[in-house]
Amino acid sequence: VFQDMARHECHFTNGTEKVRYVERLIYNRQQYLMFDSDVGHFVGFTPYGERNAKRLNRDPARLEYRRAQVDTLCRHNYPIVAPFSVERR
Repeated sequence: VFQDMARHECHFTNGTEKVRYVERLIYNRQQYLMFDSDVGHFVGFTPYGERNAKRLNRDPARLEYRRAQVDTLCRHNYPIVAPFSVERR
């Protein structure tokens, strides 16, 4: 059984003041490629991931789309997820 998975995460620091979008691509429990909005480009962790990172980083439209996910996905959905994730005691 092979498992191919993508994880999209939004990390909020101090409300929406500091927001970070992270996309992780995982195959068989091993992360091979990641996009981090703080870094601004794809990073490969395996030889296959490094090849794909080089290919994906050559496309400026794709990079701009991923960087914009901070606003369109994370900040847009903050009012929905905030009651469940903010300051639990």
